[in-house]
Amino acid sequence: METITDLIKNQPIPKMVRIRQNFDRTCIPVEEIASTVQKELDREDLGGKIKPGMKIAITCGSRGMTNNALMARAMVDFVKSKGAEPYIVAAMGSHGGATAEGQTQILRDYGITEEAMGCPVKSSMETVQAGLSGVRKQPVFVDKNASEADGILLFNRIKPHTSFRGPYESGLMKMMAIGLGKQKGAESIHHQSPAIMHELVEEYGRTILENCPVLGGIAVVENAYDDTYLIKGLTPQEIIDEEPKLKEISYRTIAKLLFDKCDVLVVDKIGKNISGDGMDPNISGRFVLPQYCSGGIDAEKVVVLDITDETHGNAQGIGLAEVTTRRLVNRMKLEMTYPTGVTNTFLHLMKIPMIMDNDREALQLALMCCPEAEDHDHMKLIRIPNTAHIGEIEISEGLLPLAKANPNIEILTDLYDLPFDGQGNLF
Repeated sequence: METITDLIKNQPIPKMVRIRQNFDRTCIPVEEIASTVQKELDREDLGGKIKPGMKIAITCGSRGMTNNALMARAMVDFVKSKGAEPYIVAAMGSHGGATAEGQTQILRDYGITEEAMGCPVKSSMETVQAGLSGVRKQPVFVDKNASEADGILLFNRIKPHTSFRGPYESGLMKMMAIGLGKQKGAESIHHQSPAIMHELVEEYGRTILENCPVLGGIAVVENAYDDTYLIKGLTPQEIIDEEPKLKEISYRTIAKLLFDKCDVLVVDKIGKNISGDGMDPNISGRFVLPQYCSGGIDAEKVVVLDITDETHGNAQGIGLAEVTTRRLVNRMKLEMTYPTGVTNTFLHLMKIPMIMDNDREALQLALMCCPEAEDHDHMKLIRIPNTAHIGEIEISEGLLPLAKANPNIEILTDLYDLPFDGQGNLF
């Protein structure tokens, strides 16, 4: 690496400032979360279907969600109040290395344990066939533990998907089609043409609604700060009719970078707890299938420095960057990363970018290799902690004029040099 170090050593790193991007902060107060969940469930056509002695499966997924455990526990308590027996099932496709133990660990990371929930937490990769999909007559699979319940309550966040557009993206319909389908069901959908994924999610989801005892669910929309913006109880018919409307609300509430383009985007950490693709392309602009999706910032080069602890070595999405660090590669576990690629077929997500020994060299390499930069003396660099938290970020001096002209941006500091330690890594 000495040759590369020598080639980039004179590349300056621009001075930075910290800014605050201001978005709508409307949210449900934390102290009202549990009661809101229970109120939404307490309808005759939803919670009213739960009778004493029934076994009720509550689905929990792999995506990070604020107040996740709080809402799950509220659902458990509601089911108990009806005299029924709740249990939680892991509904997350192939995540967690496509193992029952891995999926249990993901739930544990979110505080969803038997002790905290006050009910059993069941995780298995075993599925049963729920039926055949309506149009294409493909077998549709569902988690065996969920299939044995007298009723199923879905629980998931509604948000834009990272690789397709359609009436149903990330939400309850997809949780049924892919989450409850486990690795086998997820593979079945992903091994068909990506061009029809939005159709398959709906088709498989409707098949489960028709053939499994789904009572309804709790849909959650978060604001730009990942606070709980909206909680909505949905009956099976309302999942079909209302989820698309909630998806449109989520498009308006999600955060975004308030710049159209930059030369280099630096992402401190990626992970499956942040996004299915490690980093949300609706922020980063790096879509798995750009022919089907667009959005986010236009960055000539993307640098990823590390992965989250919660991703347990799963570095899916690293292939969407041009530069990374030896630290990240050393923490990457192929046994956690590769099963997702086998399932979703997006093998380019697993590719390893150029590896630099430290953060400073990673930034220097990316900055040096931006031939399309408008002003090489004032490079436009943005640094974010991850794509889920972009309220406060760092931008280079070259972006200051745009920031000062935007009423939704506050400049928090004077210009400063990025702080590197003795090993060349950012503090």
